[in-house]
Amino acid sequence: MFRLLAQDHTARRAEFATPHGTVQTPAFMNVATCGAIKGGVSALDMRELLHAQIMLCNTYHLHVRPGDELVRDMGGLRKFTGWPGVTLTDSGGFQVFSLAKLRNIAEEGVTFASHVSGARIFMGPEESMRIQANLGSTIAMAFDECVENPAPYDYAKQACDRTYRWLVRCKEEHKRIAPEQLLFGINQGCTFDDLRIGHMRQIRELDLDGYAIGGLAVGEPKEEMYRIIAAVEPHMPREKPRYLMGVGTPGNILEGVRLGIDLFDCVMPSRNARHGHLNTKAGIINLNNAKYARDDMPIDPACDCRVCRNHSRAYLRHLLKAGETLALRLCVMHNLYFYNTLMEEIRAALEAGRFEEFYRANMEILDERI
Repeated sequence: MFRLLAQDHTARRAEFATPHGTVQTPAFMNVATCGAIKGGVSALDMRELLHAQIMLCNTYHLHVRPGDELVRDMGGLRKFTGWPGVTLTDSGGFQVFSLAKLRNIAEEGVTFASHVSGARIFMGPEESMRIQANLGSTIAMAFDECVENPAPYDYAKQACDRTYRWLVRCKEEHKRIAPEQLLFGINQGCTFDDLRIGHMRQIRELDLDGYAIGGLAVGEPKEEMYRIIAAVEPHMPREKPRYLMGVGTPGNILEGVRLGIDLFDCVMPSRNARHGHLNTKAGIINLNNAKYARDDMPIDPACDCRVCRNHSRAYLRHLLKAGETLALRLCVMHNLYFYNTLMEEIRAALEAGRFEEFYRANMEILDERI
């Protein structure tokens, strides 16, 4: 299922075979929260224009609306959305984390209020597995408790232990109702090395299809995030895909690859794009700045996406200022193309044995604001 093709220290180039296609890693997973990328980007765009490999959808949001049973009855996410490739659904755990003021955590699971209607919702490991089975994703994520950083050690340990017990229940339910679906476990433990390493050693014994590092990029400095990844990586199975959840900037991704991560996701490229913050090989530009009002250059002269081939910075800035929805679509398309082709360049550098050279040439530039 997972085959290493090249390696540079801990950085890995691999193929990840799934029932719905083979993923070339390292890879970025495009976040389609409710089955669509915010900004008017469709599954057709992802397939034909953006070099996308994986679509990530949100278990909690799709459960709330239109309802996971409706998605099941419409043929599952792939048929419902028109995306023919690999899909991943999160477990709902992060949404429970983000709804902290509306939740009540117990051993059985979590009770919380819907952000749409206020209705009472209960979700535990079994419920999360059933919802994701209905959604028909290629990869399901285990239900976990994400804790904000920094957190007291005692509570972090309590949440970490509960996440392990929930994972055991997830595996049992998943095997019962959706054995054809892949299941990834999630490593937790905040920024405490002993909790992280101990938890990773525990969950790897369950022989899951892949392993994620969760609970990072939730308040800690990026240096702390990198330190935790480096501490956990030696304890992750070499022959399974590794996923860093909710991260991040191009620089974060480049560092993550260097530390041995295979899969990434983040809402950042689409969210930033909707506010006019666009990625280029020279850094991040803000189209809202007046200096772009008469700029006839493409967003990134080094980019060959359809937006850069056909539109100027001046035109895109005009659309943003005029409130035209086309601005959102074009800007999001550019940023996602940038992320997906960045991953292609990383893979090529790993194959050629020049990843460190690529890393040094780009690490200090990609996240700069110009």
